[in-house]
Amino acid sequence: MSPVIKLTGVTKLYDMGEAPVRALNGIDLEIARGEYVGVMGPSGSGKTTLMDVLGCLSRPTTGTYEFGGQRVDQLDEAGLAQLRGERIGFVFQAFNLLPRLSAVENVELPLLYRRVPRAGRRRRALELLDRVGLSARARHRPAELSGGERQRVAIARALVNQPAVVLADEPTGALDTATGDAIMDLIESLNHEGHTVVVVTHDPRIGDRVTRQVRLRDGVVESDVTRTAKR
Repeated sequence: MSPVIKLTGVTKLYDMGEAPVRALNGIDLEIARGEYVGVMGPSGSGKTTLMDVLGCLSRPTTGTYEFGGQRVDQLDEAGLAQLRGERIGFVFQAFNLLPRLSAVENVELPLLYRRVPRAGRRRRALELLDRVGLSARARHRPAELSGGERQRVAIARALVNQPAVVLADEPTGALDTATGDAIMDLIESLNHEGHTVVVVTHDPRIGDRVTRQVRLRDGVVESDVTRTAKR
């Protein structure tokens, strides 16, 4: 079976004046369907840049990126937006919820962009809020929710389009330890249900929970180890 993600010789350069910054320097990486991968490394190692490339938020400078066998680096902006919206679910450290919308309206947003009828949007969003244990908070706005509840809403939103891959960027960075553990339990349950999950983190506690650790340093893969997760 072909990998869901395949990077070959991927570089990413940023123009910072006289000397461009090479954030990624020849990344080769394959991720199979159903894997639970942690991308780790020190500050400045290229973790965030790699996540941006994987999530089609940034194009590689050179190299190829295939998602489900499709050449991502050859897509136009409309094609990238469609891929992001339909096949990738994002979970961010800062939650990225719209403050004026209720929890259920935030979860509905990706379906609104796809022009799914309102009744279908609402039904799917409520199902997912129930899945993450927030059906009773569906009408609350983000300011009325705790940090853990906001992250659960973000996870529900990430799942609303039934994505092939869930990308989580420091998903517990704004949470206390107990709440962060609960969020990681939820993310792990998604993987157990068959979702491919990639978590970018600097936290070794989260790194101990994944089944594959990809460590970056200076824009290259320093190590790539499949292992038994600790709990």
